[in-house]
This record gives sequence, C-alpha cells and structure tokens, in this order.
Amino acid sequence: MRLHHLLLGLLFLVLSAGSGFTQGISNPLSCHRNRGVCLPIRCPGSIRQIGTCFRPRVKCCRRW
Repeated sequence: MRLHHLLLGLLFLVLSAGSGFTQGISNPLSCHRNRGVCLPIRCPGSIRQIGTCFRPRVKCCRRW
C-alpha cells in the first residue's frame, strides 16, 4: 500500500512540474526576470516558450 502512495505522489510531482513553467509568467517583467524574451511570433529553434507577455499571442521564450 505504501508503494501505491509513493508512485501516486511521484506521478503528481512529474505532471505538476511540467505544467508549472507556463503558469507564473504572464507579463514582460516576470518574463525578463526569468531570463526570457517577449516575441510576437512562435519561439524559434532551440528556444522554448515559458509563458506569455501581455496577450496569449506574444510569447515569453527562453533558451534551454
């Protein structure tokens, strides 16, 4: 029974950590604090989206 609780906790941790990157960044100031750049286009190449700036169309992007 303890193993089930451990596996459930681990699963919750993995799933919540993956979605946490885009939840807290929603304005240019927090984007720049997280070493990001606001781009009005899709994040190019080796840069990933970590949030949004102003509106959902403007992405906050950061290098891996």
